[in-house]
Amino acid sequence: MLLELTKVRVYFAGICSLIVTVGVARFSYSLLLPIMQDSAGLTESGGGWLASTNFMGYMCGVLLAASMHNLNYKYNLHRLYLILSVVTSAAMVMTTDMVTWAVLRFIAGICASGGFIIASGLILKWLVNHNHRAELGIHFSGAGLSIIVTSILIEAMLTMSADWQQQWLALAVMAAIFSIPAWLWMPHPFVGGKAGAGVKDNPPSKAFKSLMMLAYFCAGYGYAVSSTFIVDIVERVERVEGLQGQGGVAFLLVGVAATPAPLIWDQIARRVGYLKTLLAAAVGIILPAINDSLPVVILSALLFGGTFIACVSLVLTMAGKFYPSNPAKFMGTMTLAYGAAQIIAPVSTGYLVEALGNYDIGLYLSATVVMMGTLFLFGLLSLEKDTVKKILIQKPTALLVN
Repeated sequence: MLLELTKVRVYFAGICSLIVTVGVARFSYSLLLPIMQDSAGLTESGGGWLASTNFMGYMCGVLLAASMHNLNYKYNLHRLYLILSVVTSAAMVMTTDMVTWAVLRFIAGICASGGFIIASGLILKWLVNHNHRAELGIHFSGAGLSIIVTSILIEAMLTMSADWQQQWLALAVMAAIFSIPAWLWMPHPFVGGKAGAGVKDNPPSKAFKSLMMLAYFCAGYGYAVSSTFIVDIVERVERVEGLQGQGGVAFLLVGVAATPAPLIWDQIARRVGYLKTLLAAAVGIILPAINDSLPVVILSALLFGGTFIACVSLVLTMAGKFYPSNPAKFMGTMTLAYGAAQIIAPVSTGYLVEALGNYDIGLYLSATVVMMGTLFLFGLLSLEKDTVKKILIQKPTALLVN
């Protein structure tokens, strides 16, 4: 009974960590992008650059986490990221200088790796050490919840006619509140459990890693475009009256779909997960370019929300299968590919929008890249069918630690 209560606290700490380091330090910018463009003089290309610097910071955070082998250092680094997520959000109101904003978004991006990589690794290791299923679905439901709570906060602030500066301050306060349980209940790697006793690494082949990195790069490109610009895409649609002012609602729908998605994919991803996820994500990305009606945009938001976090959850769960003694090793390798795409995608899309005046070409390009990712997955299936079947098709019970 005590162990189960501890498990609940561990998962809750992970969810709160994602709300702070991902919801506030990353996703909130997507909600505030059109508001800052209207009120703070932010241009389309400038918005893309700020998103890319955030992703650059995220990749640097991943590199740091992957190269750091001392788990105690990682535990303390996670706590530092909680503090910096609050500070960088509050500091956004102090200037309208692009360089300063870029530095703040870069630091916030580093903090995002604290929820996705460090917290995931700490939780996964705790699960392994205490003979629980080595799955991260519950933890990654926090990413969807982070979108929901930030969307609700921003919408509430808009009803009070709050400006962009007041909204950043409100986000900082919310981050400070959720940091408390994340700080107190994140499991220390050396407290309790069997400290990794009896676990054995099963690393994949180099060819498997290479194809998976290429596929994950393509997924990252599509994710970066949709997650950064989905609110502005909806707000820009002037031909459909039903979409005006609905950007925040569309982003909220992404969060609603993303919250249960990792839990659902934990149950079915071993059979059809990653490939079907990428195919669905491609449809979600290209739909607004084909048809900008309200029902299609809603479907696009639900498809995107229901797939993008599931992709991350599945790959990082695979890390626990390949490297149970040190999950961050595979997490870091895969996330570098994902992060590289996240740096390229917002800048290129921002310039295309500024030059062409709409998102159509940027969305078509994004969908094409994601579809290329599915081809890499087909190649991966042909190259190493047995390994893929073992990781992607096996039932969840196969992930129980012996």
